[in-house]
Amino acid sequence: MALTTSTNQALLDAQLELWHNTFGYIKSMALKSALDLRIADAIHSHGGGATLPQVVAAVKLHPSKIPCLRRLMRVLAATGVLSADQSPPGGGEPVYALTPVSRLLVGSQQNLAPFTAMILDPAFVSPFLELGTWFQKELPEPCVFKHTHGLTVWEHAGRDATFDALVNDSMVSDSHFTMDIAIKEYPGAFLGISSLVDVGGGLGAAAQAISKAFPGVKCSVLDLDHVVAKAPSDTGVQYIAGDMFESVPPADAMFLKWVLHDWGNEECVKILKNCKKAIPPREEGGKVIIIDIVVEEGSSNLKQREMQALFDLYMTLVNGIERDEQEWKSIFFEAGFSDYKISPVLGARSIIEVYP
Repeated sequence: MALTTSTNQALLDAQLELWHNTFGYIKSMALKSALDLRIADAIHSHGGGATLPQVVAAVKLHPSKIPCLRRLMRVLAATGVLSADQSPPGGGEPVYALTPVSRLLVGSQQNLAPFTAMILDPAFVSPFLELGTWFQKELPEPCVFKHTHGLTVWEHAGRDATFDALVNDSMVSDSHFTMDIAIKEYPGAFLGISSLVDVGGGLGAAAQAISKAFPGVKCSVLDLDHVVAKAPSDTGVQYIAGDMFESVPPADAMFLKWVLHDWGNEECVKILKNCKKAIPPREEGGKVIIIDIVVEEGSSNLKQREMQALFDLYMTLVNGIERDEQEWKSIFFEAGFSDYKISPVLGARSIIEVYP
């Protein structure tokens, strides 16, 4: 058998890497198809393992597309969304099973299907087809989303109930997942306070989790009128209609989960200054608790480093930004805070405590 020369092998390796990046969107679309067809739910309903005929029987599929489904399942297995036992006992069809990834798409606990559905929704995907054109426009307007749709994400959510539900359901699912881990891994962030305001907290999933875990902490949610109007009742959490750029209700602690990365430095400083006005001094328990990415350029975790870089570019969607420690420090101090503590306990994200 002829051997490829080292020069040609290097070219072929480069081509393979180029293809891997070029066709990367197919992985996302395969995942979206799995969500649309509820493939993970179908496998889950069979006790976590199912053959192709069993999947076909459980999903909405035109009979002519059964051979195509086999190709989709192959991609899902190749990318780690599913596993495939190609040699089941007695032979026959491969048995597809859930992996840790696809287990996050089923069940009532730690279910990230709504978040995944939002990220893969055409409204959020299509703007990035015009990213190259957007780079030729002057900041601050328009953001990538507005460049494509003529509205910002927030304006679109205020006018379209279905889109608003897509965004809110996404944030609720992420809050359920994240807060469960945050409270278990770093409960100290919520100790020593008697009241907390979840600033820009949407439907209050994070505040509800904090209230449940720490009954002695009075939790409130601040968000815009149209968001508060849809808030659930009987949650033990108070909902307050308002604008974080104007003022924030007083409490021992302000909580900002995935809020500040939506905004530029000037807006973040304004939000943080309003938070600082609303909390007591540090010695009386006053602080701001932030859940957000702290970009680690030198991280040895290559997948986490890549994910942080991808998220940073993704935030052009709203003219937001992911920040490294020095960038966070700069806005904290400009807003009048004196100290901060970063606890990297949430994978690609961290808990940041900021003190007046």
